Amino acid sequence: MTMSTTSPKRAVFEEFAKTAKCLGHAGRIEIIELLAQGERSVEAVAERTGMTVATTSQHLQTLKRAGLVSARRDGKFILYSVSGDEVIALISALRVVTEQHAAEMDRIVRGYFDKRDGMEPVSREDLLERARAGLVTVLDVRPADEYAAGHIPGATNIPLSELEQRLGDLTKDREIIAYCRGPYCVYAFEAVAALRQAGFSARRLKGGLPQWRTAGLEISRDLT
Repeated sequence: MTMSTTSPKRAVFEEFAKTAKCLGHAGRIEIIELLAQGERSVEAVAERTGMTVATTSQHLQTLKRAGLVSARRDGKFILYSVSGDEVIALISALRVVTEQHAAEMDRIVRGYFDKRDGMEPVSREDLLERARAGLVTVLDVRPADEYAAGHIPGATNIPLSELEQRLGDLTKDREIIAYCRGPYCVYAFEAVAALRQAGFSARRLKGGLPQWRTAGLEISRDLT
């Protein structure tokens, strides 16, 4: 009987390394963030990320082989989605470690994000309490198709690109809490800055829809 020269623990670590290697590309992490909003075709992912269809397809296949995304056929299209909430949690854990231990991350956060909004974001728990009491307007500033795929119950959708033209749809008698794709999605930062400049009281939600989802909170979908 031939004994394996690789211990079970080493074999497990090799599998860990394969997953880590798969995440070793900024484009693939960006794709996971996008798919956390809802399933997308290769062409839709390419359009949103600014990558070519060929490059996007290669990244999706790499993610699929690693088990981080899944695919299903819808007519002539193949639609991709994250394979589970644990994938979103993995990216969140990566973010926390990077925030705490990477000096360059701190420079980026201070140089871009804090400069645009140094106020403490609103927690999920606080938002739930205040929304139920009718004290805030919850504003989803993602594109309309992402909102339709899943959003915080009761949220109003005004994509960032339409915000300036639709300020009249909002009221100044309640604080506006804006959210988008995640902690570093620039949509919410830009929306809050624009709203404050227009005289509204506005803050961001801590995290975004994927973090709301992995916290086990309710998600509404537009099924029409």
